[in-house]
Amino acid sequence: MDLPLEPPVKPMLAKPATKLPTGDGLFYEPKWDGFRCIVFRDGDEVELGSRNERPLTRYFPEVVAAVKELLPERCIVDGEIVIPRGDRLDFEALLQRIHPAESRVNLLAGQTPASFVAFDLLALGDEALLEVPFGQRRARLEAALAGIRPPVYVTAITRDAGKAQRWFTTFEGAGLDGVVAKSEELPYGPDQRLMTKVKHVRTADCVVAGFRWHKSGPIVGSLLLGLFNDDGDLQHIGVAASFPMARRAELVEELAPYREAALEDHPWQGWANAQTEGNGEHRMPGAVSRWNAGKDLSWVPLRPELVVEIKYDQLEGRRLRHTGQFLRWRPDREPRSCTYDQLDVPVHYDLAEVLETPGDG
Repeated sequence: MDLPLEPPVKPMLAKPATKLPTGDGLFYEPKWDGFRCIVFRDGDEVELGSRNERPLTRYFPEVVAAVKELLPERCIVDGEIVIPRGDRLDFEALLQRIHPAESRVNLLAGQTPASFVAFDLLALGDEALLEVPFGQRRARLEAALAGIRPPVYVTAITRDAGKAQRWFTTFEGAGLDGVVAKSEELPYGPDQRLMTKVKHVRTADCVVAGFRWHKSGPIVGSLLLGLFNDDGDLQHIGVAASFPMARRAELVEELAPYREAALEDHPWQGWANAQTEGNGEHRMPGAVSRWNAGKDLSWVPLRPELVVEIKYDQLEGRRLRHTGQFLRWRPDREPRSCTYDQLDVPVHYDLAEVLETPGDG
């Protein structure tokens, strides 16, 4: 592969903010909820680079084929791999694609084909564009991908902060993650947080039904969270973490009383030694990590009597999309009051309209 930039290249990142920045010279884009991917194409050679610099190429053969068919002969394009399913993005289907068996990957490539949404141009032909201001890179991207068709898209974009705020509210219903703001003068800084992202953040009261040890020693790594469904069953919805190290040690003592006889009548006692099922669709508290097969996800059960308030961004089906953030204990709440009813349901939005909206430039 002979390109102006050699893979791997770390993607430019965004710093979080609680509200959209405003001012002259800003562009706004939807924040896509998929796998960040920098595409390298040199003729018939294609590499799909990931955020952690491990190639995604073998997992998405249909994206490789689309790149060869639709992208310029020699280019480097930053974007996101997503899987549209019906009227929204399906992140869980995307996770299933990270599989060691080529036969499984090829099967899923046919059953749940992925798309690529482009949002930046790093090189074209023999020209590297990292130092070119974003406004010019965007214009070059639109010109280079003029007439593009599915499964490759160019992301929507606007200069109108009011429109971006409406996107923030409505696009979530199609499975998007928030809004990203970029200065028109912004160079491309690999592994630098030069953009601004605003993501959806909410709070929920959850039952604490177990914990995992931290990798560094006998301190708490994460709390296992549950909510009661309509049938009265406690469903595992994810974890809360992000504790200072000193706080992790304190939690060991605070949780100790709830470890006594915890497995007796525990709603998850059948999961104590469970493994991920063959299709990977049922992820138990003790399941193998999809990203790191050697990671120890064994867990310590607790009597489900504690309630914690967490901050979270969004759901993926019936689970937290990302790790929740511990806010405070809620001794005033009964565990049985922690149900799915308290969670926000985003406004419905047709994904096709998002993909077909090029923006106002």
